[in-house]
Amino acid sequence: MIAVGFSEPGGPEVLRPENIPVPVPGPDEILIKVAFAGVNRPDVVQREGKYPPPPGASPIPGLEVSGTVADVGKGVPREMLGQEICALVSGGGYAEYCLAKAGHCLPVPEGLPLDQAAALPETLFTVWHNVFERGYASEGETMLVHGGTSGIGTMAAMLGALFGIKVIVTCGSDEKCAAALRIGAAHAINYRTHDFVEEVLALTDGAGVELVLDMVAGDYVTRNLKCLAEDGRHVTIAVQGGVKAQINMAQVMTRRHTLTGSTLRPRSDAFKTLLADEIQRNVWDLVADGDLRPIMDRRFPLSEAKAAHARMEAGDHIGKIVLEVV
Repeated sequence: MIAVGFSEPGGPEVLRPENIPVPVPGPDEILIKVAFAGVNRPDVVQREGKYPPPPGASPIPGLEVSGTVADVGKGVPREMLGQEICALVSGGGYAEYCLAKAGHCLPVPEGLPLDQAAALPETLFTVWHNVFERGYASEGETMLVHGGTSGIGTMAAMLGALFGIKVIVTCGSDEKCAAALRIGAAHAINYRTHDFVEEVLALTDGAGVELVLDMVAGDYVTRNLKCLAEDGRHVTIAVQGGVKAQINMAQVMTRRHTLTGSTLRPRSDAFKTLLADEIQRNVWDLVADGDLRPIMDRRFPLSEAKAAHARMEAGDHIGKIVLEVV
């Protein structure tokens, strides 16, 4: 089969098609004939040599796919053969065939295009776990999300609106702010022209937000904490602004803040199966009914993965980028 990988870390130009054996599903695994693969920021970081795959995972990039079940391993019902599914995977998505744990798959509802199905698992699993399970978001609260037009940002805004949470986002241009408002954010702040701390406090009458979903870290953490209400929760899911932050722990104590975070890829198969089950119970009907759809940016042929990475790194995209494999 054709897969797109790299032999040495570097820029988008290191991505290249290669011919490798089709993998064979082991126990509790399925083999997916890939239709589309999502492109995510962790793919870029992996290509740069800063985010190696966990032990046992494919070195080929790609953390989410959609397609058709082509083969099943021991312990997987053969009735799954031929079904259209989307899946969260630990690697291997940039290929014509990809292995996935059966428990990490979700059925593609009727009417959901396969390119959109491939754009759901990584952001939906990440946002659901970090906003609702780690961040304890609940109806009537307000949440601040950075990167408002990214895949994570758009999913957070849409899920928040569906579950009664007011979402304030930050974006890097007025055009992106306008797009974020159309997508479902309650407010959008251009961080290049406005101080987002001042804006958040003004929008909340000085009270602050109950939750911050942070993809920046670094020196943003101190500013994020100034945006948090008493008993607020700060959830970090990426460190694009740096891995270190200097914070006032007295402020954390006196305002009873909670600081947490997570990475999804290295979590256990059992955890991801439980997460998939919870999403199927709580969210998947919204997908099936058409109330929740990913915001799509562009699709590229698998052979043009380097162009897809270049677009993501340029920061001009709004929503999800996918690779078309079929």
